[in-house]
Amino acid sequence: MKAPLPKNEVQRIKVLWQYDVLDTVPEEVFDELADLARLICGAPVALISLVDEDRQWFKSKLGVSIKETNRDVSMCAHAILQKDLFIVPDASKDKRFKDNPLVMAGPKIRFYAGAPLITPGGHALGTLCVLDKVSRKLTADQKQALRVLARHVMTQLELRQHSRELKKAKAEIVRLNRLAQKSSR
Repeated sequence: MKAPLPKNEVQRIKVLWQYDVLDTVPEEVFDELADLARLICGAPVALISLVDEDRQWFKSKLGVSIKETNRDVSMCAHAILQKDLFIVPDASKDKRFKDNPLVMAGPKIRFYAGAPLITPGGHALGTLCVLDKVSRKLTADQKQALRVLARHVMTQLELRQHSRELKKAKAEIVRLNRLAQKSSR
């Protein structure tokens, strides 16, 4: 089954690439936020998933070894269509996912809860999600914690992007100062 696409998909992908985070090395701050989600929700798996054009790639992955999956099997591709949590209590009983290879075979996902990572401009880049091999529910407090942590993930992505921009600006200032010094001699 083909993954659903947001109405703003072309712009969303452009914004995702502007963050320059896909295929980067793990970063402790993202792993810590995913770990908090895992611990608070009592789930064995937590991911920070970024939904690219044809794949979902994991900036943080706790409880799984894979780095990415095809977008068409991604529950996160459904979650980015939401402004709030996307929860699947039992994927084996959900018509959208019951035939999904990640549900039918390994890792046999049953439970999924994902909070979209929404940019200040309103684009959902991916999710902070938790998964389990058993069907379950989250408490109201767990849901709220997942929302808050997703906002913190987005804040870290913003800080990461601004830090990169500042480094580029600093390098450009240094370059221009050197040119000015050479021309004044």
